[in-house]
Amino acid sequence: MIERAKTTKLSEASGLPKTYDPVGTENRWQKAWEEKGAFKPDPSASGDPFSVVIPPPNVTGSLHMGHAFNTALIDTVVRYKRLKGKNVLCLPGTDHASIAVQTILERQLKEEGKNRRDLGRASFLEKAWEWKEKSGGRIVDQLKRLGYSVDWSRERFTLDEGLSKAVSEAFVRLHEKGLIYRGEYLVNWCPASGSAVSDLEVEMKEVDGHLWHFRYPLVTSSVSSAKQISYLEVATTRPETMLGDVAVAVNPSDERYKDLIGEQLTLPLVGRTIPIIGDPHVDKDFGTGCVKVTPAHDPNDFEIGQRHDLPQITVMTKKGTMNHNAGQFEGLDRFEAREAVIDSLKEIGLLTKIEAYKHSVPFSDRGKVPVEPLLSTQWFVKMNPLAKRCSEFLEKGQPKFIPNRWSKVYRDWLTDIRDWCISRQLWWGHRIPAWFVISQTDNKVVNETPYIVARTEDEAKKLAREQYGDSVKIEQDEDVLDTWFSSGLWPFSTLGWPDETHPDFQRWYPTNTLVTGFDIIFFWVARMTMMAGVFTERMPFSDVYIHGLVRDEQNRKMSKSAGNGIDPLLLIERYGTDALRFALVREVAGAGQDIRLDFDRKNQTSVTVEASRNFANKLWNATRFALINLEGQDFENLEKYDLSKLQLSDKWILSRLARVNRETVNRYENYALGEAAKGLYEFAWNDFCDWYLELIKRRLNTSENFSPDELLDQKIAKSILYKVLSDLLIMLHPLMPHLTEELWHGLTGLAEDQFLALQPWPKLNEQDLNIDLESSFSDLFASIRLIRNLRAVAGLKPSQKVPVMLVSGKEVLQNTLKTSINDIAVLTKAKEVQILSPEEAKLLPSMKALAGVSGELEVVLPIDEGLIDIASLRSRLEKDLNKAQKEIESLSGRLANKNFVDKAPKEVVEECRANLTESEAQVRLVKERLMGLD
Repeated sequence: MIERAKTTKLSEASGLPKTYDPVGTENRWQKAWEEKGAFKPDPSASGDPFSVVIPPPNVTGSLHMGHAFNTALIDTVVRYKRLKGKNVLCLPGTDHASIAVQTILERQLKEEGKNRRDLGRASFLEKAWEWKEKSGGRIVDQLKRLGYSVDWSRERFTLDEGLSKAVSEAFVRLHEKGLIYRGEYLVNWCPASGSAVSDLEVEMKEVDGHLWHFRYPLVTSSVSSAKQISYLEVATTRPETMLGDVAVAVNPSDERYKDLIGEQLTLPLVGRTIPIIGDPHVDKDFGTGCVKVTPAHDPNDFEIGQRHDLPQITVMTKKGTMNHNAGQFEGLDRFEAREAVIDSLKEIGLLTKIEAYKHSVPFSDRGKVPVEPLLSTQWFVKMNPLAKRCSEFLEKGQPKFIPNRWSKVYRDWLTDIRDWCISRQLWWGHRIPAWFVISQTDNKVVNETPYIVARTEDEAKKLAREQYGDSVKIEQDEDVLDTWFSSGLWPFSTLGWPDETHPDFQRWYPTNTLVTGFDIIFFWVARMTMMAGVFTERMPFSDVYIHGLVRDEQNRKMSKSAGNGIDPLLLIERYGTDALRFALVREVAGAGQDIRLDFDRKNQTSVTVEASRNFANKLWNATRFALINLEGQDFENLEKYDLSKLQLSDKWILSRLARVNRETVNRYENYALGEAAKGLYEFAWNDFCDWYLELIKRRLNTSENFSPDELLDQKIAKSILYKVLSDLLIMLHPLMPHLTEELWHGLTGLAEDQFLALQPWPKLNEQDLNIDLESSFSDLFASIRLIRNLRAVAGLKPSQKVPVMLVSGKEVLQNTLKTSINDIAVLTKAKEVQILSPEEAKLLPSMKALAGVSGELEVVLPIDEGLIDIASLRSRLEKDLNKAQKEIESLSGRLANKNFVDKAPKEVVEECRANLTESEAQVRLVKERLMGLD
């Protein structure tokens, strides 16, 4: 029934301060865990492997509520698995965040009147590493405040030597497989950062814009003359791109224009002659049915251009200004050029209409400016072969998404995917392992320059000499790889890949669980599965637990732009890390659901987190109570006692303990972490603190007159108190690690380096489960609450004792009540307690009494006119009756109003109906109590 290897001697209660200091306690245990290497696993150790690699935060980042939520969820899973005997590796690290870091550094240089070119690449990177060493560890220090049980000795950085080697290896292997290629294609260009960005780094924003209509004159022909058509009209949201138009397209089946296909138009402002082409992509029912074609500045136009072998004319520079192909508009910013083009078209009479138009515009996620589709020579990864392999794994249920609905989102994305542009025009990052053979193109890099892909420069030189002779000259590509390329390797590069003999890789790959937000399924999760599929032929993790967002007090998404974020460090300083962690996890109503965190911005307080702090105080005080009563004593395992000597309350709490153990394991295993937190809270606060501790107080009181049986009963009560509290602290540990570590050491008196975090999960004693007993005790507690309520109604003082009668026809409940008469009397200040069957109750003489019913139990509180002022009680009840009747009248009137029922919000109407039902029940109850006074 209780597993302890030997007799336990407890520490003194004085070892636990009277009040809980969360900040001091948490700092002390965080330091102890790290210094003693508590979470540094040995790959050769016993236990089934369990591994998690944490989502690496950007090295530029600072702790926000999303980090706190993610950390709380991951650490709950990880600590639970460790308690269950797994050989756990939780590996931390940070991401180098190419664009974000480079933006910071270039801003600093700009303030000094310089740019990166002034420094040169080597000096710029030296400055970047200096910044990383000084400022890049901030997020790591903040994560440590959350009590992350990771192995900090294995901390990785996506630009460290080992990961850089893995990135080069991955690039070379993909190139060798024909999955990486280089070419000139249309990409999303961010003028602010001066780099290409992938489709996933583009955020669509709805903006209020315009649709400009203008005419393209037809070059005179017999067809146009016969149809009396002198122009075609087009409409666009980006008129500045018309300077690069190479055609106007119509649908081949459009009766208005199909005879004009092949005719020529004059491009206004430029004077270039362009053809009318037919393409099924054109929606003949949208607008005028005529579409301007600018292959160098629009993805759809690029596809049309490819189909019709059209030229590509770029009219912008990579800085977002107009180039020489823009003619008179050269040098203007793209938005200035837009206004100038419109003015010019208006001036020559070709602008026909301007209409307001709300539409979606792609913005650079990092640069925060509209991206510009531009032709650029870049490196790409072929995504379809990688996606196909992931789809095959998904058909086998790998990985498993929790909740499952996200597997469909992931599957849909895999079936509609473009090639990934992986090159970035930056210096901070993994430099692309490709070398141009510039000696073949007059020592310049042009589109035709051949290149060598290699792991190192020496390897590249060797390959170049073999192909082009000893006098060959090579130059490494200036660009770096997209940050997500290295992040895509994270689950295995951090474990030693490409060295697949590395002990960590062999022991902990594939990893077990990925905990992440839904917003990076495509950014990160899919890229990890793709990379893992091609390089390891296995999925990188078994489970993907997708969590929701932390929303603010008004249920809004937190964001920097909205300025509605909540600083977790502020709440940690006020309430403690464990209180914040527990509050966040407990708020989860189901896997993947968003949670709402209340926050009073004026006072910088949170009722939700404060409630968790109150829970921590409750556990602290309960443990102090236990220590005071168990202080310095030795006692045996329960198995050494005659189990028939256990009182019903002992059997009840052991049944509840076994049940919460079983439920918590099931919830932790199935990622029902919010439910686990709620269940443990209810057990700890209600079952253990509010009821069991109250029930055993009289048994713990020492007395010289205790009989041997009473002394044995006291020993049993103390053993059970120790077991329940010890097991509870272990089960709560994943959620509140610092508090439980502190209390467990206070309870056990063990050395500080014998961590609760490394103890085994409590044994589940199935034989203790007794659902009937639990049900009876629920009724018992309901009766005690009802008695207390009736005493309050009667206006009795705590010192006034009155008799109580409990009536039930349920035999099991009767037995529980009879066994607990002394407890009921003590807890309700009862003069005496009678347990009666309904038949026995009918034989009683009539009396004045207050009564109430709970389930199959009736509680009767006889009225002693010497203790209770009957007239005053009757007056109070009549006032309550009058108030409830007026409430019924008001609510009934509102619900009888058809306008109110039809037009008021649904939740308001439902609340009104619920209040009416409650008021009607109140009237019945008060009437019954008034009758009892007659």
